[in-house]
Amino acid sequence: MKITMAQMNPFVGDIPGNAKAIVTTYEAAARSGSDLVIFPELFLTGYPPWDLLERPWFIEKTDAAVRELVRATEAHPETGLLFGAPRRAGTGGGKPLFNSAVFAHRGRILLEQGKSLLPTYDVFDETRYFAPSPEIRTIAFMGETLGITICEDAWTDPELWPQGQPYRLDPVSVLAGRGATLLVNISASPFHAGKEEIRFGLIRGHARKHGRPFVFVNQVGANDELVFDGRSFAFDRDGEPVAVGAAFREDILTVDTGRAGSPGLFTPLDTIASVHEALVLGLRDYMRKCGFAKAVIGLSGGIDSAVTCCLAAAAVGPENVLAVTMPMPFSSAGSVEDSIALAGRIGIRCLKVPIGPITESYLAALRPHFAGRPPDTTEENIQARVRGNILMAFSNKLGHLVLSTGNKSEIAVGYCTLYGDMSGGLAILSDVPKTMVYELAAHINRRGEVIPRAIIDKPPSAELRPGQLDSDTLPPYPVLDGILRAYVEEHRSVDEIAGLGFDADVVRKVAAMVDRSEYKRAQAAPGIKVTTKAFGVGRRMPIAAKVSS
Repeated sequence: MKITMAQMNPFVGDIPGNAKAIVTTYEAAARSGSDLVIFPELFLTGYPPWDLLERPWFIEKTDAAVRELVRATEAHPETGLLFGAPRRAGTGGGKPLFNSAVFAHRGRILLEQGKSLLPTYDVFDETRYFAPSPEIRTIAFMGETLGITICEDAWTDPELWPQGQPYRLDPVSVLAGRGATLLVNISASPFHAGKEEIRFGLIRGHARKHGRPFVFVNQVGANDELVFDGRSFAFDRDGEPVAVGAAFREDILTVDTGRAGSPGLFTPLDTIASVHEALVLGLRDYMRKCGFAKAVIGLSGGIDSAVTCCLAAAAVGPENVLAVTMPMPFSSAGSVEDSIALAGRIGIRCLKVPIGPITESYLAALRPHFAGRPPDTTEENIQARVRGNILMAFSNKLGHLVLSTGNKSEIAVGYCTLYGDMSGGLAILSDVPKTMVYELAAHINRRGEVIPRAIIDKPPSAELRPGQLDSDTLPPYPVLDGILRAYVEEHRSVDEIAGLGFDADVVRKVAAMVDRSEYKRAQAAPGIKVTTKAFGVGRRMPIAAKVSS
């Protein structure tokens, strides 16, 4: 069978636009002789549509678009169409919708196969909206018997679940047992570092286990915090890749499912290269889909703001990035010079707005009320908040999106100023540990020194008081990041982390800082998920709580 795999980037909520993309791609593939054109999971609405699914008018618009798409297949009787959409589950009890794969041909729906396994972990909350499919069916088409699954339906390999397999049902095996000769999975599988290799092994394993060709079509693009990296696959019956979709961009692949695969066809991206591409795509789509053409960034002369500027320039072009350096008396001369040097190297505009006079006015207004109290972090944080206000003023006046520059390590332990350096519309590095920020800098500099060496080599500092260093408050970043990975991403207890070789007192201090900072993260800008557990929609912790791990 000749199949076109449409690895495309939907716009959440834009049902007419997504439907138009389906029709345009379907008609082109049909004219070129494809037997079947396949789109990703919930492509018609975009994934994830969240609570839009609870609005009756939204489902009515979806239903109308499905009818139009089905009618479009009348003009191409030799070509089937398979796409993802929410479909009504009927009048019975439970959730009113199925997460469905809709198979249309010659003006009729031949099959609506609902998703059987509904994930509720990490960023997923599908049982909030959908009912599991009550049946699993095959469909005969063009001399093949198709077995169609949706994303999580294929995630049944016990090795993926060290804490125990959460599902008793294996839809892929059910379909193979019912005579499916060709297996298909439509997906919206979000990115995290290393995910493409996991998916490749997962789908290849199904093909090898059942001795059937397997076609996997994944969404690409970014929606809010989630990045979808594409990397669609087609495997032969021996589990060898016949086609591999591009990473982090749209790709239309047409494959012959009877062709033998090639073992060397798939080469995974380097981890840091993939994180870099995910951040660039995540920022580009967030700005485009939210209606922003330009970004503004506070450029401090430190590694985080330098990497953020480079990512922004790669995402939307240097001509669309404005940097603002805001020196204080505690700022080193090198911070300003390094900022200007970086801006020149990447071709972005850089403005200098000294904040000393503004900060002094602020302090003068408060001094009578703070009489008798020694200076502390209050005065330090005022500087950060002045900078945040200036950046927001540029945003208001020019219509630019403010990108905050804090990394995951800082945000985890609250080493950031609420309404100060946390101000912004997108926190692009909020899921990037500090040690990985340095790796990203090395990746950016792989072909030449874009980020000045002085920025990379200088000890990290907020420069809010004379001689201040991050190490005055925090453990060395390699130690901190190791503890945070175990505590935040692996859910280990303090005792378990200490058992890994970390100093128990340091672990307790870090865990307490993480727990105490939930209120800050609850008010932070959204970020872009690149690790297995990001702060945001996939981590829901109480703020008013007393927790002892």
